[in-house]
Amino acid sequence: MLLIQNGLLYTMESDRPTRGDLLIANGKIGKIADTIEPAEGMSCLNVEGKLVFPGFLDAHSHLGICEEKTTVSVDESNENTNPATPYLRAIDGINPMDSAFHNALAAGITGVMVGPGSANPVGGQFAFIKTVGRRIDDMVVLAPAAIKIAFGENPMTNYGANGNSPSTRMSVASFIREELFLARQALEEGGAPSFGTECYRELFEGKIPLKAHVHRADDIFTAIRIAKEFGLGLTLDHCTEGHLIAEEIAASGFPAIVGPSLASRNKKEVSQADFKTAGVLRKAGVTVAITTDHPVSRIQHLPLCAALAAKEGLGEWDALRAITIDAARICRVDHRLGSLAVGKDADLVIYDKSPFDVFAKALYTIIDGSIVWPPR
Repeated sequence: MLLIQNGLLYTMESDRPTRGDLLIANGKIGKIADTIEPAEGMSCLNVEGKLVFPGFLDAHSHLGICEEKTTVSVDESNENTNPATPYLRAIDGINPMDSAFHNALAAGITGVMVGPGSANPVGGQFAFIKTVGRRIDDMVVLAPAAIKIAFGENPMTNYGANGNSPSTRMSVASFIREELFLARQALEEGGAPSFGTECYRELFEGKIPLKAHVHRADDIFTAIRIAKEFGLGLTLDHCTEGHLIAEEIAASGFPAIVGPSLASRNKKEVSQADFKTAGVLRKAGVTVAITTDHPVSRIQHLPLCAALAAKEGLGEWDALRAITIDAARICRVDHRLGSLAVGKDADLVIYDKSPFDVFAKALYTIIDGSIVWPPR
């Protein structure tokens, strides 16, 4: 058992921090109170004057698939040979030895949604994982956690530049729509399951959403249109022009995962990229998370990205929510992660000052009740 004493607790279960103690037992949060008396067998960590947060969460990344550990970046996130690869599983491509996991822990990032890139209209299955471990199977919180679909320049360029289909936005949408149509038909007919369609079962059962790579407003609307046609869940990832159509996105009921706003505007469809997007969407009523899209922006800069969004209109509290409880809800792991509450996983980070201060340091990162940063 580990007793954290005298912390300023940002539980994210209320709209303000409170001073108190937090008891961890068997990898879970066992008790939160103004004061908890130490008992025999407890280890105590006095964090007087320090800030205690739920572990930070990145709702969209390619951590461990686009590796940083070698002199040349290793990118295995895109299977560029087939426009529809729903059966690909992120867990088969994530390397937990990637040095970026170390950077994540040092910043207090304890959970990430990881999956394929955006070269294919249908790219494969995301997984939500924790950021400590040597064996990916032991790090998984939810897998599959979503099925990746992609619109716009990336799939169009990947195939159209070689004279193949899809080369237009119409063709990209058609590929996705046909995949969903045939998968639904096969599942409804109840015949012998096939490898290519069985991977869609949890999607059509409503257990996981589509995860749509969308930057431009028209692509956002197309993703919404297709999800509504098939009655599916959806997250709008990147959502770069979301601030231009915030009311319409709010009316759709779908959440947005905004970013990487720290990256360059290196494509036409990201020319409107701005840190104000998250705030505009949140004010319109959209549930928002912040993403680094690692390695497009590096994973350890997630608090910085949230801080810049806060500065440009999201506000400090909603920016914290965007990398804790709202990120967890969007990724459908909020029953375990995203807030400090009794019964949830004991994943938390202790900072010396606001994590939105560029001079702030994560003093301790704790996952499943064990101190994983600093390394021992």
